[in-house]
Amino acid sequence: MTRIAILGLGEAGRLFAAGYSRAGARVRGYDPFVTAGEDGVEQSATLPEALEGADVVISLVGPRAAAAVAREACAVIGRACVYADFNTLSPEEKRAIAHEFEGRGLFADVAVMAPVPRAGSRTPLLASGSGAETFVRAVTPLGTPATAVSGDAGDAAGRKLLRSVFMKGLAALIIESLEAAREAGAEEEIRGQIASELGEDGEALVDRLVRGTRQHASRRVHEMEAAVGYLAELGARHPVTDATVEWLRHLSDAPLKRPLSPPGTDPGRPARSVPR
Repeated sequence: MTRIAILGLGEAGRLFAAGYSRAGARVRGYDPFVTAGEDGVEQSATLPEALEGADVVISLVGPRAAAAVAREACAVIGRACVYADFNTLSPEEKRAIAHEFEGRGLFADVAVMAPVPRAGSRTPLLASGSGAETFVRAVTPLGTPATAVSGDAGDAAGRKLLRSVFMKGLAALIIESLEAAREAGAEEEIRGQIASELGEDGEALVDRLVRGTRQHASRRVHEMEAAVGYLAELGARHPVTDATVEWLRHLSDAPLKRPLSPPGTDPGRPARSVPR
């Protein structure tokens, strides 16, 4: 039986914990601020207790805490254990964490390549670093579509940020267009045109991008600042990504006057909820 420790029991942590438990893994969770509340998930009182005997440790503690938690875990992790950092960080930050584990344990830089609420532990993942192959072998039988891209930490994080350049940029562009269309009295018309260009599920995609971006704007500022840094490291121009960062800062500090509404809804009423 694969033994998995999950550090950080926010929304994503709870979904991965529940999914791996249902798939037959022994799952321990640790979060001093959150109770897992999932059947089959043991909640540990301390981090060392959570890590004891683990084959895989998954960190979902958030970007600000990622390095500190990794250092604490590194002191007690077993040499055969893989420490998998799922947090959205820059390649440079992932390489710095990987350095902590040199000679002490395996490290996997893991990039989450789709919104976790859609598929839970079946969300596609990319992994790089010294523990990438070992991580993939551990979670694939549990139903996770995971791919190892290289043995160099930071490579998976880079792939994630390149995807974010497009996805977060698209969301910012849609929000800008719809806000202007609303002021022009043409929001529903323009929204329909955008949705039709995005294919069969265009309407749901527009709704998810708009609502997810507004809900998570503060967290995504850090992600897109990391993307700007990575593009600069590559020597690539990034004026559009700079503008995306500006939009996310605006959304996190100064919410729009009222939410952009799906077509056919009353703007004065809460719109339907669509998973981000």
